[in-house]
Amino acid sequence: MKKGFTGSAFRAVSTVTVSAAVVFLSTLVPMAAGPVPKGPAPVGPSFTGPKTVAPKNKVDLSAGASTVVDAGFISEEEVSDGLEELEAQRIAEEEAKKKELVMANVSKSVNVRAEAGEDAEIVGKLYKGCGGTYVDSIEGWTCLRSGDLEGWVSNDYLYLGEEAEAYAKKVGHTVAIVETECLRVRKEPAEDAGVLGLLEINSEHDVVEEPEEGSDWVKIKYTNKTGYVSSEFVTVEFYVDEGETMEEIKEREALAALAKAQLVTTYSAVSCTEDEVALLAALIQCEAGNQSYEGKLAVGAVVCNRVRSGKFPSTITDVIYASGQFGPVSNGSLDSVLASGAKESCYQAAREAIAGSTNVGSARYFKRAGNKSGVVIGAHVFY
Repeated sequence: MKKGFTGSAFRAVSTVTVSAAVVFLSTLVPMAAGPVPKGPAPVGPSFTGPKTVAPKNKVDLSAGASTVVDAGFISEEEVSDGLEELEAQRIAEEEAKKKELVMANVSKSVNVRAEAGEDAEIVGKLYKGCGGTYVDSIEGWTCLRSGDLEGWVSNDYLYLGEEAEAYAKKVGHTVAIVETECLRVRKEPAEDAGVLGLLEINSEHDVVEEPEEGSDWVKIKYTNKTGYVSSEFVTVEFYVDEGETMEEIKEREALAALAKAQLVTTYSAVSCTEDEVALLAALIQCEAGNQSYEGKLAVGAVVCNRVRSGKFPSTITDVIYASGQFGPVSNGSLDSVLASGAKESCYQAAREAIAGSTNVGSARYFKRAGNKSGVVIGAHVFY
């Protein structure tokens, strides 16, 4: 929904244009007293110096361009050219304004509305870390465009101007977009450096450090390492996350519900001892003790999926204590919970997962929810 100037916003622009026109005209029309004549003074006995002669007709600049033209001070063409220049300047300033960044100032999300007002229809949502570009404004409200979403948000929930730019730098992403087939990722910023791998055309990769202007190399994340690609074959772009329209939200939720239903299944039970039930329950408490029961079951399912996979150790104990796999093992919190005993809800989730239940399909990993795609349950994403 495209918004134009209405009401007071339009009047404000009109006033500025008229005022600017008056200023412009004042630069072309001589002052009421008239300038001091230039050139040689007349020769004669009665001459006592240059005289300042007041014009017969004073011109009221506020009366409009036609009055000034009729007075004979400037031509219609000069007035027309000047007003066209002012109008072009106003349009350029408006277009520059529309490129300004607007960021959500919320802890979770804010409603985006069809009109400026708390009672207006909700057309979408802007989430924490999301942003867009300025479209229009009315007292206390800003219209923005974020992806396919366009609408009005109260200024109470937005960062504007320099605040928006500063916040965007904290939450935005800089990516390198590959523009050639099979781009080599090198270990060092040199053509003769070793190759870590190849990148597909149009693929996007997180930039580790903003490249300096004119730099020949861009440092990117590649799998769990960092590498370098030639700046000649990539485009570096900065972006922030976008909001969602209500239609996009409904579609996403429907797909998530369908995917979730497909992920809830039962696999073969995992053979284990009672000590391993306690061990899994303790790990679940450490990793998801403050999450919903679904989140607890998902952590247990990940461990049991690893046991079944054939690519990890074949027992719960060996999976949990495998080097570098679970933080609670290395930081000592797992031993602490084992000593005091896990909560009953964590035991229940452990037993259900061991019996074969899963709500994350065959997922074998999880981490804090963020940019990683997968099944999001509470604070974790499972993949």
